[in-house]
Amino acid sequence: MTTHETVQTVVPERYRSAVVPHIMVSDAARALSFYEQAFGAVEEFRLGHPDGGVLHAEIRIGGAVLMLGDVSEGPFTAPSELGGTSVALHVFVPDVDALAQKAVAAGAELVQAPEDQFHGDRTAILRDPFGHLWVFLTHLEDLPEGELERRLAEGAR
Repeated sequence: MTTHETVQTVVPERYRSAVVPHIMVSDAARALSFYEQAFGAVEEFRLGHPDGGVLHAEIRIGGAVLMLGDVSEGPFTAPSELGGTSVALHVFVPDVDALAQKAVAAGAELVQAPEDQFHGDRTAILRDPFGHLWVFLTHLEDLPEGELERRLAEGAR
């Protein structure tokens, strides 16, 4: 089975063609190593900056592609320089429990332990050492809108 075939069974159809995030960090080489160790990322491309560091890199986590690089110039800022982030990166994975355990062992902060959610996914939230928030999900079931609304109302009581 190819990686693409595996992703087709794990990621709901509506999320298979998503926006590609491009995150900035203060030490991209260290971030690339962390993402490989913690999230099982595969580095697909790296372009060094003429002054050192990483100008641009691309990794794959499951079926998701992510771009990243060192903060150097222009309008980009790393979350560590802002005191946090307002963006969370969602990635579907086959086993969110195993990924969360591996990520914490590698140095990620567990913000929310893996838990089944009303929307049909088992979800964990992690913060990486560079300030980025990650929501990892294992898809459990497809739900019609009415069932989502019913479950949400049920949980709000």
